[in-house]
This record gives sequence, structure tokens and C-alpha cells, in this order.
Amino acid sequence: MTIEEQIMSTEYKGSCLCGQVRYLVAGPIEDVSHCHCSMCRKAHGAAFATYANVPAAAHRFVQGGERLRVFNSSGHTERVFCSVCGSPMLWRNPVEFPGIASFPLGSLDTPFRPPVERHIFVGSKAVWHQISDAWPQSQ
Repeated sequence: MTIEEQIMSTEYKGSCLCGQVRYLVAGPIEDVSHCHCSMCRKAHGAAFATYANVPAAAHRFVQGGERLRVFNSSGHTERVFCSVCGSPMLWRNPVEFPGIASFPLGSLDTPFRPPVERHIFVGSKAVWHQISDAWPQSQ
């Protein structure tokens, strides 16, 4: 399969840094956001975290599920990570966003080019980072 065919795929594979946790997304990835909130910045150690949102039924862990740990960062928000290497693997809030699974786009092993991106919580973005693209922004 060529890179272009992989980019157009509707099945995506991803993993953590150490490779012990692996997941599969069966279906299209349509919603990609760059979250600038302080919790995402701390969880990722970066200026922002880039997440793809898919129906929860489309995302499943296929290896290393026993290595996953959950941290409740606020309210009903759960951050799922690999207990071996610390890689963020999933973000979910079943109360406010039922049926949605958000995974870090950087954990994908399958090439993917988002059709649409957006910046969220830019009101609390890192002061040392300047957003320099034309994607929509919300506070």
C-alpha cells in the first residue's frame, strides 16, 4: 500500500512510545483539534496537544490493555496512558462527551492528513507559543 493509500485509509493503527500498547481505529477520522488548555499542555509537555475524535465504538485497544492506567484530571475527564512509557493514549469524558474517544494524533502509526483542524482553548495557550496557521480558533 502506498503512503497516499494509507493516508486515505479508514483503518488506522497507533501505539505508545514503548510499543507495548497498541490500538486500532476502524472508520474515518474527521475531527482534529489542537488543545491549548493548561491540562493538555501539562499532560503532553508541549505547547498544545493534538487530538483526533472518533466514535468510541471505532477505537479499541488491541494489545497491552493491562498496561493502561487512568488519571481523572478534572470532573469526569479521564486521561488514559501507558504505565510503562507514560505515553498519553486516550482522553474521554463520558458525561459531557458520551460516545466519543479522543486519541493523540501523534500516536498514530498509520499516515494521516487531517482534512480540517482547529485550535481550542486558545485563551489559555502558552505565552511563548504563537499560532501561525489559518485554522479556526476558539477561546
